[in-house]
Amino acid sequence: MAVRRLDHVGIVVEDLGSATEFFVELGLRPGGRTSVGGEWVDRVVGLAGVRAEIAFLETPDGASQLELVEFQTPRHEGEASFAPANAPGIRHLAFVVESIDETLRALRACGAELVGDLARYGESYRLCYVRGPAGVIVELAEELA
Repeated sequence: MAVRRLDHVGIVVEDLGSATEFFVELGLRPGGRTSVGGEWVDRVVGLAGVRAEIAFLETPDGASQLELVEFQTPRHEGEASFAPANAPGIRHLAFVVESIDETLRALRACGAELVGDLARYGESYRLCYVRGPAGVIVELAEELA
């Protein structure tokens, strides 16, 4: 048995519109939007009475997708976790960008904040982490020539 490809990464968000705007500003392309609900969804996700809106976004090369999901029902009860970068589990998504400075300006206009500082990794990259929708950490990497 072998994996053929990574199909997508899913992120549950509270506001599908603003989360979509954030990732479009980052440079991803809208790839479709749909509503789901019914018994099959309930069975797959292990919840009852699911109704959700989903937006797919893809990278400019078309090789990777991001799935953003906003649940109308059932709503999550409790606090959202904004875990630090060293907490176990999926912690960040990484994107190579053309200009980290321009990307940071655009994402800050969408409410993103730096997690730490902008730093240089040797002669290879300029890097930083920003906090994106639903508290997800997004790594930005600008390749150095």
